[in-house]
Amino acid sequence: QVQLVESGGGSVQPGGSLRLSCAASGFTFCNYRMSWVRQAPGKGLEWVSRIISGGSTADYADSVKGRFTISRDNAKNTLYLQMNSLKPEDTAVYYCRRDIDLLRGQGTQVTVSS
Repeated sequence: QVQLVESGGGSVQPGGSLRLSCAASGFTFCNYRMSWVRQAPGKGLEWVSRIISGGSTADYADSVKGRFTISRDNAKNTLYLQMNSLKPEDTAVYYCRRDIDLLRGQGTQVTVSS
């Protein structure tokens, strides 16, 4: 069964950090480009970052560039998103996504508030 399970969300103050994880199972994780996407309350889905299958190249949305870092451990079938200098506008449900078919997990909530 193909599955993506996100974890690591929570509530933090502005300027804080969180590290999200996405555990993949049921498919050959190392063969797929993966992304993080997010959905803020009342808004559509927003792409955040992507990383190629081998992990050597990553891209970021302008809104998170310089603050977020995507990475992957293909040996552990896990995708990560390190989020630093968090802002209230980063508040959203964060999903990992297999780009080839837009498969997503159930998401993890990130709330940035003072």
